Amino acid sequence: MGETDEDLWRECIAGDADAFGVLFDRHSDAIFRYCLSRCGSWHDAEELVSITFLEAWRQRNRLKPERDTLLPWLLGVATNANRNRARGSRRHAEFLARLPHSDPRHGRNEADHAESVASRLDAERAVRELLDTTAGLNDGERDVVVLCLMNGIGQEEAAKTLGVRIGTVKSRLYRARTKLAAMNQTQMPAQQLDTTIVEARMS
Repeated sequence: MGETDEDLWRECIAGDADAFGVLFDRHSDAIFRYCLSRCGSWHDAEELVSITFLEAWRQRNRLKPERDTLLPWLLGVATNANRNRARGSRRHAEFLARLPHSDPRHGRNEADHAESVASRLDAERAVRELLDTTAGLNDGERDVVVLCLMNGIGQEEAAKTLGVRIGTVKSRLYRARTKLAAMNQTQMPAQQLDTTIVEARMS
């Protein structure tokens, strides 16, 4: 389907689940990469993606995509969901502990499972190393670093995601880069981070 997000959203409002599925396929990888780069946990990032798109479906009658793209709004929902994550993590863990679990290796051999786990652990480690480089930044500066430098989100989209002016994003990026340079920290290019995560997610 070649429709814009706005076209697909109109179909979602009419109750077309297939159109929503196209939007999910179009944006879920970007949302996952962003969530993983915020929380550093593969499991939590997957959960945040689910929460983000569930909220999108719930809000379908009230939301109008800006500039034919839904991504900045989805990133904003993911940002809020991540902020709430720690608050409910203990209750969620207790709930999961009471659920029956199937063997995660069902239908796969042990070597495949081990390789998949290793890939995901490598991706988590890479993201956590990146997050460690932002330890000297304040929250606003870290937000724009995660969005723009680690995830390759444009400054205008980052401004919409965070609900601030584009000038604020630019000044935060300038201050963040200055601090990172003073600390001798460098950022992994967004493309390299993207490749690391996508390869692990496909394994």
